[in-house]
Amino acid sequence: MIQNIEMLIEEKKYSELKGELIKLNEADIAEILENLNEVELITIFRLLPKDLAALVFSYLSIENEQIIIKALSDKEAAQIIDNMYRDDAADLIDEMPSNVVKRLLSNTTKETRRDINNLLKYEDDSAGSIMTVEFIDLKENYTIKDALDRIKKDANHIENFDICYVLDHTRKLLGYVKLKDILINDENKPIKSLMKKVHAKVSTKTDQEIVAHKFKKYDINLMPVVDSENKLVGIITIDDIVDIIDEETTEDIEKMAAITPNDKPYNKTGVFQTYIKRIPWLLLLMISATFTGKIIQNYEKALASYVVLTSFIPMLMDTGGNAGSQASVTIIRSLSLNEIKFKDIFKVIFKEIRVAILIGITLAVANFFKLMIIDGVSITIALIVCLTLIITVLCAKIVGSTLPMIAKKIGFDPAVMASPFITTIVDAISLIIYFTIATNLLSL
Repeated sequence: MIQNIEMLIEEKKYSELKGELIKLNEADIAEILENLNEVELITIFRLLPKDLAALVFSYLSIENEQIIIKALSDKEAAQIIDNMYRDDAADLIDEMPSNVVKRLLSNTTKETRRDINNLLKYEDDSAGSIMTVEFIDLKENYTIKDALDRIKKDANHIENFDICYVLDHTRKLLGYVKLKDILINDENKPIKSLMKKVHAKVSTKTDQEIVAHKFKKYDINLMPVVDSENKLVGIITIDDIVDIIDEETTEDIEKMAAITPNDKPYNKTGVFQTYIKRIPWLLLLMISATFTGKIIQNYEKALASYVVLTSFIPMLMDTGGNAGSQASVTIIRSLSLNEIKFKDIFKVIFKEIRVAILIGITLAVANFFKLMIIDGVSITIALIVCLTLIITVLCAKIVGSTLPMIAKKIGFDPAVMASPFITTIVDAISLIIYFTIATNLLSL
């Protein structure tokens, strides 16, 4: 079907194209539009029925959303905004230039403007900023018939109504009722008799990452958001959480690779923007790596007497860096999943010490035979290298596991303490250990 649609676009058979597009899911239509040039994008988007266009619009990249909004008339743009779910509309408005925002909001309905403005007041990455204000709420004195009437009235404008929330007269959250229970019970039954206690809720100020953890913990599809007085102000749906998990994971991966996080896809980011995101950390790591050069300079005498020592420096530094990276990545992931906390630091250290001893001895034994049989070095040199290997792995595991935990404790993102940063620290440590052991055993 996709090939047929591409052919219709190429041949400009727009009447047939419209018939084919409306058969597709909105996410699939958005994927097709993302691959079109600007003229085709605008032309084909205009073919879509109003309700479908609003759904498709929310799946597009912000760049293409801006292209479409600028191309539409004020009335057309306002219709798109009015038909979008409020959280998606707020995200769009937040990314638009101020002059475009003014044009959009001046033509939308009063209710749309109110909802969007309320959402934009919340801090970025908070539960309030990602919630939707469209949900089914029921009064505590409702009967099931009242509830059904309310659902029928508002269902077309609600993103998710599998769960209906029960509120008192001040809009404080009392509990929830499943749609299934409403449908299968007698219509004269009071809604409170079906109400269940809400075990998972968040405030508008809760960080979105904590919200995602709660979704996983309670295995739910949506979560109520309340204010400081426990009044229901919105809900968060699972599709928003999937986006957050994707966003947070991408951010952590970029930080672990010493890249300043970027909210744009790779193919939408220019060369200079990519350069700006990468160069700061590389400069910092390059400057910090000069310490390893200084360490080597301080032991020039030892290297001059035993030039063979130089050949093992890369292996020792790489092994230490890799060992530290293994520990740091594991700990960073465990921290992000709330599997461990700072109070567990001594348990983590004790475990990593035992792991390091096993790994260090295994590597040292394998390396000893390699040094003696293949490299043909003296037993003293072999012992120096192998002893350094054991101690380096031990130090690397401790550094790699503790730095992310300390970083999180003092308020930094633990992902910053990942591979490049820890590798630089461990490189310096491994050289100090190596030359200290060598100068003592060789009496230099």
